[in-house]
Amino acid sequence: MKLEETIAKLKKEKNALILAHNYQNPDVQDIADYTGDSLELSRIAAKNDADIIVFCGVHFMAESAFILSPQKKVILPDSSAGCPMADMADVDSILEMKKKYPEAAIVTYINSSAAVKAASDICVTSSNAVSIVNKLNEETILFVPDKNLAHYVQRFTNKKIIPWDGFCPTHEKFTKEDLIAIKNQLPDAYVMVHPECRQEVIDLADNTLSTGQMVNYISHIYHKQIIVGTEKGMLHKLKKISPEKEFILASPDFICPNMKKISLEKILHALINEEPIVSVQEDIRVKALQSLQRMLELS
Repeated sequence: MKLEETIAKLKKEKNALILAHNYQNPDVQDIADYTGDSLELSRIAAKNDADIIVFCGVHFMAESAFILSPQKKVILPDSSAGCPMADMADVDSILEMKKKYPEAAIVTYINSSAAVKAASDICVTSSNAVSIVNKLNEETILFVPDKNLAHYVQRFTNKKIIPWDGFCPTHEKFTKEDLIAIKNQLPDAYVMVHPECRQEVIDLADNTLSTGQMVNYISHIYHKQIIVGTEKGMLHKLKKISPEKEFILASPDFICPNMKKISLEKILHALINEEPIVSVQEDIRVKALQSLQRMLELS
């Protein structure tokens, strides 16, 4: 029996749901019941009646799924699949920064640990960060942990954004010079990049979109060639939606090593052994849930 068939059989037997982030390898996306961004997948997990959630992504995503549906067993096929940006923020440092700006709201990107979410006033995603920041009563915002997304939000608000000094290494390494080089090769191509990119890159792009926004917007772009400035796995998702278009990865460096840790073999092992399990301490989970729920209310 093929690996995919074995996984499908076991998934059915155990009433399991396989979720895969848009940055996963194509074969992992293809075996999944749903693909999407981290919040979208966590909400699917919460609404579904599965007993087991196999989350093909990184640790903070599996945590978010557990925060929203603690009655389910949440499994991350590779426990070492973390997020360097999420690791750049810690609770003690954030609370210390809050002392300098007591009037500020702590706004935390969903790409963060459960503990950091619990210490925050509200969470945001890359697609709703601008609208949520503008809806808050506070005029000063401590934006954690992504400085690039913070700077992007600052473009669309009169509020004072104080960025945390964190970043996604995969997006941060892509420079203005890199984008100019590929634009020179493909002058007629449309350029869309993720808001986790550097501001100098965003300045040169035709559009800045979250992964979810890319999925929704791609059919409205008339260009046949599209340069994609985000993680390589996104191209597989976009090709499925618009197979008539040519998608070009903006840089060969757009590969997240943590996202690529998940494999079909690890998914099978996770289903057989029902591990590694991801959970969150209850007091932290409740506080983190409040930050997520407030975001959902304002979205």
